[in-house]
Amino acid sequence: MAESEHKPAESPEEFLSRWSRRKRDAREEALKPPAPVTPATTEEAPKLPPLEELGIDSDYRGFLHPKVDETLRRAALKKMFSDPHFNVMDGLDVYIDDYSISDPLPASMLAELKQAQKILGWAKETDEEAQKRRAMTPEQEMGAQAAAEAAALAKEEAEALPPVVAEDMAGPEPIANESDKDPGASSRTA
Repeated sequence: MAESEHKPAESPEEFLSRWSRRKRDAREEALKPPAPVTPATTEEAPKLPPLEELGIDSDYRGFLHPKVDETLRRAALKKMFSDPHFNVMDGLDVYIDDYSISDPLPASMLAELKQAQKILGWAKETDEEAQKRRAMTPEQEMGAQAAAEAAALAKEEAEALPPVVAEDMAGPEPIANESDKDPGASSRTA
Protein backbone atom coordinates (compact mmCIF):
# COMPACT_ATOMS: atom_id res chain seq x y z
CA MET A 1 0.00 0.00 0.00
CA ALA A 2 1.06 3.52 -0.69
CA GLU A 3 2.14 5.83 2.12
CA SER A 4 -0.54 8.41 1.34
CA GLU A 5 -3.25 5.83 2.10
CA HIS A 6 -2.08 5.50 5.74
CA LYS A 7 -2.23 9.24 6.45
CA PRO A 8 -5.59 10.58 7.35
CA ALA A 9 -6.88 13.29 5.03
CA GLU A 10 -6.24 16.82 6.24
CA SER A 11 -9.30 18.95 6.78
CA PRO A 12 -9.46 22.44 5.22
CA GLU A 13 -9.31 24.03 8.70
CA GLU A 14 -6.05 22.19 9.53
CA PHE A 15 -4.53 23.20 6.20
CA LEU A 16 -5.45 26.87 6.69
CA SER A 17 -4.11 26.95 10.25
CA ARG A 18 -0.82 25.39 9.15
CA TRP A 19 -0.56 27.86 6.24
CA SER A 20 -1.34 30.80 8.54
CA ARG A 21 1.28 29.69 11.09
CA ARG A 22 3.99 29.37 8.43
CA LYS A 23 3.11 32.76 6.96
CA ARG A 24 3.32 34.36 10.45
CA ASP A 25 6.70 32.67 11.12
CA ALA A 26 8.09 33.93 7.81
CA ARG A 27 6.94 37.49 8.59
CA GLU A 28 8.58 37.40 12.03
CA GLU A 29 11.80 36.02 10.53
CA ALA A 30 11.91 38.89 8.02
CA LEU A 31 11.48 41.49 10.81
CA LYS A 32 14.44 40.21 12.81
CA PRO A 33 17.61 42.25 12.25
CA PRO A 34 20.38 40.35 10.49
CA ALA A 35 23.15 38.99 12.65
CA PRO A 36 26.16 41.32 12.55
CA VAL A 37 29.11 40.02 10.62
CA THR A 38 32.16 40.01 12.82
CA PRO A 39 35.38 40.32 10.91
CA ALA A 40 38.22 38.12 11.96
CA THR A 41 40.29 40.39 14.17
CA THR A 42 43.10 37.92 14.42
CA GLU A 43 43.97 38.36 10.75
CA GLU A 44 46.35 41.19 9.92
CA ALA A 45 47.01 42.86 6.61
CA PRO A 46 49.62 40.99 4.58
CA LYS A 47 53.11 42.35 4.11
CA LEU A 48 53.05 44.31 0.84
CA PRO A 49 55.92 45.26 -1.47
CA PRO A 50 56.49 48.95 -2.27
CA LEU A 51 54.49 50.27 -5.24
CA GLU A 52 57.67 51.29 -7.09
CA GLU A 53 58.82 47.65 -7.28
CA LEU A 54 55.57 46.33 -8.74
CA GLY A 55 55.63 45.08 -12.32
CA ILE A 56 53.64 42.84 -14.65
CA ASP A 57 54.95 39.67 -12.94
CA SER A 58 54.27 40.88 -9.38
CA ASP A 59 51.66 39.29 -7.14
CA TYR A 60 48.82 41.76 -6.53
CA ARG A 61 46.62 39.44 -4.44
CA GLY A 62 47.86 40.96 -1.18
CA PHE A 63 46.52 44.36 -2.20
CA LEU A 64 43.01 42.91 -2.48
CA HIS A 65 42.90 41.86 1.18
CA PRO A 66 40.06 43.53 3.17
CA LYS A 67 42.51 45.01 5.72
CA VAL A 68 44.45 46.95 3.04
CA ASP A 69 43.67 50.65 2.77
CA GLU A 70 41.45 51.53 -0.21
CA THR A 71 43.83 54.21 -1.55
CA LEU A 72 46.77 51.77 -1.46
CA ARG A 73 44.66 49.12 -3.23
CA ARG A 74 43.66 51.60 -5.96
CA ALA A 75 47.25 52.79 -6.39
CA ALA A 76 48.45 49.19 -6.84
CA LEU A 77 45.73 48.42 -9.37
CA LYS A 78 46.47 51.65 -11.23
CA LYS A 79 50.15 50.66 -11.38
CA MET A 80 49.24 47.20 -12.70
CA PHE A 81 46.86 48.41 -15.42
CA SER A 82 49.22 51.18 -16.57
CA ASP A 83 51.59 48.51 -17.86
CA PRO A 84 51.74 48.45 -21.70
CA HIS A 85 50.72 44.79 -21.61
CA PHE A 86 47.20 45.85 -20.63
CA ASN A 87 47.21 48.95 -22.82
CA VAL A 88 46.59 47.23 -26.16
CA MET A 89 43.53 48.31 -28.09
CA ASP A 90 41.10 45.60 -29.06
CA GLY A 91 40.86 45.19 -32.84
CA LEU A 92 37.13 44.57 -32.56
CA ASP A 93 36.50 48.10 -31.29
CA VAL A 94 35.01 49.89 -34.31
CA TYR A 95 35.59 53.39 -32.94
CA ILE A 96 39.38 53.24 -32.52
CA ASP A 97 40.28 54.38 -36.04
CA ASP A 98 40.50 58.01 -37.09
CA TYR A 99 38.18 58.10 -40.08
CA SER A 100 38.86 61.78 -40.77
CA ILE A 101 42.21 60.84 -42.36
CA SER A 102 41.75 59.22 -45.73
CA ASP A 103 44.23 56.87 -47.33
CA PRO A 104 45.54 57.82 -50.77
CA LEU A 105 44.11 55.78 -53.64
CA PRO A 106 46.52 53.15 -54.98
CA ALA A 107 47.87 53.66 -58.51
CA SER A 108 46.09 50.54 -59.79
CA MET A 109 42.73 51.87 -58.67
CA LEU A 110 43.42 55.26 -60.27
CA ALA A 111 44.25 53.49 -63.56
CA GLU A 112 40.92 51.65 -63.39
CA LEU A 113 39.13 54.95 -62.83
CA LYS A 114 40.84 56.49 -65.90
CA GLN A 115 39.78 53.48 -67.97
CA ALA A 116 36.20 53.87 -66.73
CA GLN A 117 36.26 57.53 -67.75
CA LYS A 118 37.36 56.53 -71.26
CA ILE A 119 34.60 53.93 -71.50
CA LEU A 120 31.94 56.38 -70.37
CA GLY A 121 33.37 59.25 -72.45
CA TRP A 122 31.07 58.45 -75.37
CA ALA A 123 28.08 59.13 -73.14
CA LYS A 124 29.01 62.80 -72.73
CA GLU A 125 26.75 64.98 -74.78
CA THR A 126 27.73 68.29 -76.34
CA ASP A 127 25.37 71.26 -76.40
CA GLU A 128 24.82 70.85 -80.12
CA GLU A 129 23.91 67.18 -79.72
CA ALA A 130 21.56 68.03 -76.85
CA GLN A 131 19.71 70.57 -79.03
CA LYS A 132 19.39 68.04 -81.86
CA ARG A 133 18.09 65.45 -79.43
CA ARG A 134 15.47 67.84 -78.06
CA ALA A 135 14.26 68.59 -81.59
CA MET A 136 13.82 64.86 -82.42
CA THR A 137 10.65 62.85 -82.04
CA PRO A 138 10.79 59.89 -79.63
CA GLU A 139 11.13 57.42 -82.53
CA GLN A 140 13.98 59.38 -84.08
CA GLU A 141 15.65 59.70 -80.69
CA MET A 142 15.50 55.92 -80.12
CA GLY A 143 16.97 55.26 -83.57
CA ALA A 144 19.76 57.79 -83.03
CA GLN A 145 20.51 56.34 -79.61
CA ALA A 146 20.72 52.81 -81.02
CA ALA A 147 23.00 54.00 -83.82
CA ALA A 148 25.25 55.83 -81.32
CA GLU A 149 25.46 52.79 -79.08
CA ALA A 150 26.33 50.55 -82.05
CA ALA A 151 29.01 52.99 -83.19
CA ALA A 152 30.46 53.23 -79.69
CA LEU A 153 30.48 49.45 -79.37
CA ALA A 154 32.19 49.04 -82.73
CA LYS A 155 34.76 51.68 -81.74
CA GLU A 156 35.47 49.92 -78.43
CA GLU A 157 35.87 46.56 -80.17
CA ALA A 158 38.20 48.08 -82.76
CA GLU A 159 40.32 49.68 -80.02
CA ALA A 160 40.49 46.39 -78.14
CA LEU A 161 41.75 44.40 -81.15
CA PRO A 162 45.31 44.48 -82.47
CA PRO A 163 45.79 46.85 -85.46
CA VAL A 164 46.04 44.07 -88.09
CA VAL A 165 42.81 42.41 -86.96
CA ALA A 166 41.02 45.77 -86.82
CA GLU A 167 41.93 46.49 -90.46
CA ASP A 168 40.68 43.06 -91.57
CA MET A 169 37.37 43.59 -89.82
CA ALA A 170 36.90 46.98 -91.44
CA GLY A 171 36.53 45.27 -94.80
CA PRO A 172 37.34 46.70 -98.22
CA GLU A 173 37.22 50.40 -98.97
CA PRO A 174 33.73 51.63 -99.87
CA ILE A 175 33.13 52.15 -103.59
CA ALA A 176 32.13 55.68 -104.60
CA ASN A 177 30.27 54.86 -107.83
CA GLU A 178 29.75 52.08 -110.39
CA SER A 179 32.62 53.12 -112.60
CA ASP A 180 35.10 52.66 -109.74
CA LYS A 181 33.97 49.06 -109.29
CA ASP A 182 34.87 47.76 -112.74
CA PRO A 183 36.44 50.01 -115.38
CA GLY A 184 34.98 47.95 -118.18
CA ALA A 185 31.48 48.04 -116.73
CA SER A 186 30.73 51.56 -117.96
CA SER A 187 31.53 50.65 -121.55
CA ARG A 188 29.27 47.60 -121.43
CA THR A 189 26.24 49.45 -120.08
CA ALA A 190 26.43 52.22 -122.58
